[in-house]
Amino acid sequence: MWGNGGCAANGTAQHNFLREIASHGFLVIANGRPNGSGSTTSQMLTQAMDWAVAENSRQGSVLNGRIETGKIAVGGFSCGGLEAYAVSNDPRISTTLIFSSGLLNDADDYQLRRLTKPIAYFIGGPSDIAYPNAIDDWGKLPAGLPAFMGNLNVGHGGTYDQPNGGEFGRVAVLYLKWRLKGDRAAGTNFVGPNCGLCNTQWQVQQKNLTLDGVDVSPSPGVSPSPSPAVTPSPSPSPSPSPSSGGTGGCSARYSVQSQWNEGFVAAIDVTAGNAAINGWRLSLTLPGGATIVSMWNGVNSGTSGTVTVTNQSYNGRLAAGQSTNLGFQGTGSGAGASVTCTASDLRRPPGGGVTAGRDLGPGPPWSWRPARAGTDGTA
Repeated sequence: MWGNGGCAANGTAQHNFLREIASHGFLVIANGRPNGSGSTTSQMLTQAMDWAVAENSRQGSVLNGRIETGKIAVGGFSCGGLEAYAVSNDPRISTTLIFSSGLLNDADDYQLRRLTKPIAYFIGGPSDIAYPNAIDDWGKLPAGLPAFMGNLNVGHGGTYDQPNGGEFGRVAVLYLKWRLKGDRAAGTNFVGPNCGLCNTQWQVQQKNLTLDGVDVSPSPGVSPSPSPAVTPSPSPSPSPSPSSGGTGGCSARYSVQSQWNEGFVAAIDVTAGNAAINGWRLSLTLPGGATIVSMWNGVNSGTSGTVTVTNQSYNGRLAAGQSTNLGFQGTGSGAGASVTCTASDLRRPPGGGVTAGRDLGPGPPWSWRPARAGTDGTA
């Protein structure tokens, strides 16, 4: 069961990646219709499981008796990974796969505490916008839970669009063969200090992983990571925006960090001019049809058109030449936005700002915080 990037209702959004998995004898169900529009919820993953179980027992179904309903995996990319988290406690699920995703904030940590089945993370390395949240989730997993994390430095876009899903497709197949088909040879790619992915372009961490009931994993750690041997999927390059500034002023630079069919993640750098400032205010003009879903490290007054963004309490004061970062997830295309910066004395009360009715709070630079799938918003 698969949650698409951006929680988009396009079941073929990651088709190269998903077809590679299906070609190895797995039934793959992705949320949404082929080339569909709109958004999805985590409930659709549950409905997909219900349908598969029913078809396996329905007389006349082409899938009758052909599905191993006791071996089900749920996974998702980016916002779709949040959908996977949301249903990971379903007793029918054998394992969860999180691709370039991480929980929104501490209030969602209950989804980690209730995990009882093996989990695997496949992240695009430190350049992945989801990396800080995924690492935070990793550190909060329940004691004793079997877990694998692999980081490949290809960024948030992964390798899904490459032939056969690229390197992400290859390792996903190996992991599913191990967890769902009991393929011990495939499992050796993930278990132990000399695992197949260890000491390769992948950066590996392991917790409580075993083969044949024998724990051969090292204490949690990170293996050396040579330069990646996989070419990342093309993604839009950062596009500098017009800037404002001068003595005592500030400038801003806008860039698209990740773009998928119906959504994007954007970053903004704010830099003080030749003098210190006590606060800043941005005028952000979004492309036609684009809307802001959620923002971190800034407070937005609107969601479309020309939006005013002001600093949080913790990042308004900047020394001369000092920079701070903010970002947001949006729907539509992020290309062509522009931003200008004006220094101000704006002060905010202590604590995080409120966006889309939720306290997002301060987060690490470029932390990824979309609206939570299946509740108050999807992207």
